[in-house]
Amino acid sequence: MHQRRPTAPRVPPIEKVAAKAREAMADGPANAINVVSTLHTNRTINRAFGDFAQTLLFKGTVDERLREIVILRMGWNCQAVYEFGQHTLFGRSVGLTDEEIYLITRPLDQGAWSDVESALLAMTDDLYSDDCVTDATWAELEKHFDHSAIIEFMFAAGCYRLVSGLLNSCGVQLDEGVPGWPTPPSA
Repeated sequence: MHQRRPTAPRVPPIEKVAAKAREAMADGPANAINVVSTLHTNRTINRAFGDFAQTLLFKGTVDERLREIVILRMGWNCQAVYEFGQHTLFGRSVGLTDEEIYLITRPLDQGAWSDVESALLAMTDDLYSDDCVTDATWAELEKHFDHSAIIEFMFAAGCYRLVSGLLNSCGVQLDEGVPGWPTPPSA
């Protein structure tokens, strides 16, 4: 059961950093002004985490679309609307449709997921619910990926679980123009 989330920032964004972030992100898929200007409150952690997240997002070896499915599912599981909104933008930029993004929030059997996508969604759910991938899910992952890719997908899930907890706890609010939770597709 999820608790209520703060409706206002507990850690206020640093406006000077926000202004620079707005400028730097003007042409990219993300609009992560509030998280950047909040994390900058602790420069050491910001730098270290930034390097880690940038590596996962921009230097990773796994398929970007599949990575975004994992990140969005973890954001949904953690009920981190900021995370989900930001990665809705990333997901769209790598080919996810709004219907797929909505279906990421539903039970697995409600989507027409491929075996690969289902294995990754199950992996994310396993990590969220028990911090361990089940034997059945692991066996399914091994049908589609080598161990290097499985580890990268697990790091993406774990990284964005950490981020989700931080965003929720600090009360980081959605940036202007970033979507919140998806709505069911029109019939």
